Formats: sequence, structure tokens, C-alpha cells
Amino acid sequence: MTGHLAVVGLGPGDVAQQTPQAVAALAAATDLVGYAPYLARVPEAVGQIRHASDNREELDRARLALTLAAEGRRVAVVSSGDAGVFAMASAVFEAMDRGEPAWRGLEVEVVPGISAMFAAAARIGAPLGHDFCAISLSDNLKPWDTVVSRLTAAASAGFVIALYNPRSHARPWQLGAVFDLMRARLPGSTAVVFATSVNQPRERIDITTLAQAEPERADMRTLVIIGSEATLLIERPDGHAWLYSPRGAAA
Repeated sequence: MTGHLAVVGLGPGDVAQQTPQAVAALAAATDLVGYAPYLARVPEAVGQIRHASDNREELDRARLALTLAAEGRRVAVVSSGDAGVFAMASAVFEAMDRGEPAWRGLEVEVVPGISAMFAAAARIGAPLGHDFCAISLSDNLKPWDTVVSRLTAAASAGFVIALYNPRSHARPWQLGAVFDLMRARLPGSTAVVFATSVNQPRERIDITTLAQAEPERADMRTLVIIGSEATLLIERPDGHAWLYSPRGAAA
């Protein structure tokens, strides 16, 4: 097949954190496919066709991209952050796995981007400096019991936890349930970070404690980081703080 499909991570929002590889893949595409707000972040190019869709249409979006590539188009599917972290790369491969056998012969390239957890961590220090995990609180594609079991295991094992999709209008209660779950397993002094719209004009980053964390502080633009018992705070003269997790772990 002559078509090409690139699954591109746009990074967290600031164009300065978009990789040269991503910029090149977007510029080379004849067709751009993606969630409409993410497509809006890509500068328009003459002759390039945009295929925008709504949220929760990942598999349909992936099938469209594969179909276009199979027709000989050069297609770029866009994702916020990194394409392989709760994003479109897995949807593309799932659609390929379940779809037309000919799609397996396509040239597919996954272009990495800076994930929200790395962008947020860099703004406040090094909270992911030791073992950590990333968990999505969305139960649209997995049972809530599965989310709870994974969170329980991560807290018990001493992982720093990055929470994606923490709260939305359709899912207003899960983050509060997570904080209650964590309070039963971690000290109230454990650091919690709310990082909203990182590296964008409306950026807001707050560091608080598990005892004082309020779920209403988060929305779908927020990444929440829950530290481990080893995560430490360094007070700064300006009233802000650095947060880090030492690379060495206690036995």
C-alpha cells in the first residue's frame, strides 16, 4: 500500500513543547483526523483536508484514518499529549486488529509527544522521580471496580499516582471517592497536585495535601498527582514550593 498513517502527539498545549518530528508529520499530511479541539491547535495548511469529530468517537476516528490511508492518502491522526497514553495510538491499532486485513500492510508511524504528567511534573519539580503509575479515572471503557483495585494496589506499593480524566460533568463523584480511598491508606500529609491547562494561558497549578484535597478543584483539563509517602516538599522564599520523589527508596 502507498498510504501512510502517522499518529501524532501534540504535547500538552504550548507549541514550544511540540516535537520537531510532530511538526514535520503534520506538515506532510494530506489529511488530518482528530477530536475537533485538538485539530484547532494545528495551523491550517493549503490543500490539507481536516476530518473533525466529537469526543468518545475514537474507534470511528481510527477507522476513518485507516480507510483514508488505504486509499493512498498521507494521514495524521492527532492526540493531545502523547499519542500512546490514553490516546489515539491504541485506538488505531485496535481498529486495525479488528478491521480490514489490508490495513495491516499500511505504513504506520507513532510520533511521541510530551504527556500531561511529564509537563505537570516539570512545572513543580520532580514528583515522578521514583516509581510511579498513570491511571485514568474514566470508567467509560472499564469497570469502576477495576479502577479501585488498581488504585489500591498502587497506593499499597508506594507508587506516585498520576490521575488522568479525573472529573467531568458526567462523572462528578469519582475523584472524591479516590481521595477517600487514598486517605484510608496514606497519611493526610501526602502531597496532592492539581495541574490544570499546563503550559497554556489558563494554567493553574496547586500543591496541597491529601487531607485538604477537594475534588471540585479538578475538571477534564486537570491532571492530578498523588504523591507517595516518600515524596518531599521544598519550601521556596516566594511562597511556592518544589515537589520531588527521591530516587532512592527505603527498604
